[in-house]
Formats: sequence, structure tokens, C-alpha cells
Amino acid sequence: MIYRILADLIVILHLLFIAFALLGGLSVIWRRYLIFVHLPAAIWVSLISFKGWICPLTPLENHLRNAAGSKGYTEGFVEHYVIPIVYPVNLTSDIQMVFGVIALVINIFIYALVSHRRLKKKIRKSL
Repeated sequence: MIYRILADLIVILHLLFIAFALLGGLSVIWRRYLIFVHLPAAIWVSLISFKGWICPLTPLENHLRNAAGSKGYTEGFVEHYVIPIVYPVNLTSDIQMVFGVIALVINIFIYALVSHRRLKKKIRKSL
């Protein structure tokens, strides 16, 4: 039972990491130092998408599921949990590339917004 709970916690951690990698740039508005945490996460998610790598959390989750007596899965986290929701067919490398581009575009937009807000604030202070 404990292995199943741990595997489920890994899934939740995985989802939170993906959400942070995609939208965590907004946290930089609140705390500037979070850029040093968010940028590596955003780069990692993009690299995984572009290179077709499997996140290290996926084998860990599979190991815990196997230890719990459940069957693991062979594909990556996104293919197993997210893609069936968004796309009914198997993930292709082209779709994975699109996900990587989407992650980059979201983060570029967020950082442009953050930079614009900081610049605007700086200009107000100088007036």
C-alpha cells in the first residue's frame, strides 16, 4: 500500500513540476530569486520535449508501482497521463516538439511580461 501511495505522490509531484515549469515565471514577479529555480525547470521541460527523453520521475514511479504489485508503463509521463486526455492517438515526435515550443513560448511571454513590469516600475521610481 505504501508503494502505491508513493507512486501516486510522484504523479502529483510530476504534475506540479510541469505546471511550475510552464507558469512558474510568474513567481518571479513575487520573488526575483525564483528565476534561478524556474529557468532550469523550464529548460529541462523543453529539453525533454525536444530530445524525446523520459523524465527520471517516470522510472521511479514505475518502480514504486511494480513494488506495489501494479503494472508500470513503458512510455513517458506525458504520453501515459496527459496525452490520452488531450490526444486520443499515440504521441509522435512532431507533437512532442510542439509541446516543447509551447513551453518555450509560454515562458518567453511570461518573462517578457515580468521584464516589462520591472522596467515600468523602475521608470516610475525615476520620475
